Amino acid sequence: MKGKFPIERLKSLKTPFYYYDTDLLRETLDTINRECSRHEGFCVHYAVKANANPKLLRIIRRAGMGADCVSGGEIEAALAAGFPADKIVYAGVGKSDWEINLGLDSDIACFNVESVPELEVINELAEKKGKKARVAFRINPEVGAHTHANITTGLAENKFGIAIRDMESVIDKAAAMNNVTFVGLHFHIGSQILDMGDFQALCNRINDLQTQLEKRRVIVESINVGGGLGIDYQHPNRVPMADFKAYFDTYAKRLKLRPGQTLHFELGRAVVAPCGTLFARTLYIKEGAVKKFCIVDAGMTDLIRPALYQAYHKIENLSSEEPMETYDVVGPICESSDVFAKQIDLNRCHRGDLIAIRSAGAYGEIMASGYNCRPLPKGYVSEEL
Repeated sequence: MKGKFPIERLKSLKTPFYYYDTDLLRETLDTINRECSRHEGFCVHYAVKANANPKLLRIIRRAGMGADCVSGGEIEAALAAGFPADKIVYAGVGKSDWEINLGLDSDIACFNVESVPELEVINELAEKKGKKARVAFRINPEVGAHTHANITTGLAENKFGIAIRDMESVIDKAAAMNNVTFVGLHFHIGSQILDMGDFQALCNRINDLQTQLEKRRVIVESINVGGGLGIDYQHPNRVPMADFKAYFDTYAKRLKLRPGQTLHFELGRAVVAPCGTLFARTLYIKEGAVKKFCIVDAGMTDLIRPALYQAYHKIENLSSEEPMETYDVVGPICESSDVFAKQIDLNRCHRGDLIAIRSAGAYGEIMASGYNCRPLPKGYVSEEL
């Protein structure tokens, strides 16, 4: 079954472009809010890095979510979209001075700190402004995730976070500083995680760390477990939404929150990936020596995930109902890695056919580049068309 799109209206647009089904986005947001509200103290921040299209950001902000940012530019985008500063959290292993100052001037909710040198700089810059920064420490939990190696973040070998063995000493350093206030612990183990066992393992580790801190009478105001919830890229029509119920229930059952603690989530992919589709047109059908190529006008500059992660996206030929044929779907970029899929079955393709590359709402438009001097793809929302 192919996706349902306003084909006649989409045909008039210049490819490649992104199309966002905002009805599905709003349905997703409603589901998140419903499942999240079943558990006291649960708060969701949208991970802006997944997609910063201003139209989508405004819809997400209206749903009441906070924002998880990893750069000063993302903080600016979140503020421009109307996210309240006191619902913005700022993570990132390499925060520059201007980005920290922006967070301080904006009075954001929290800096998720990833090293002692960063903590010292935040304290120094806050002192110059006569402010006190709220900080959480991103702890590397040494919990593996069943996902691609390039998107794991919770192992000792990853660049992110503070080592478990240093947690207590870092908290002590913060307590001795005049311009930071320690408020919580932050974790993130990876992305595109479908095995709830990975999140259960994180809960177990956090439970142990909380017990360890309580022995020293260290009170933690908030716990932030990051995001990482994956989606079904194989079946975007049959399974158009992530399993939010199982996700939130896992934390409700496994994580031992203390009285008054808040639990924060940073969902990105699961919020926006299903609603986005990259549209392209077939340029040529090329008969190779051993395979057939469907060459489209979109490339790795428009959607880099397949080249970067060998990521799968379901591809549909919306212009043809002819018998299936097997193709490599490739783009025009002068790189051998500019391949969307190999040896997949599509309805017989012809020059000019409209091709849909599904579940591309996360890490698609936001990661697009101008390599080969190509223009960036435009993004359209369904209510505009």
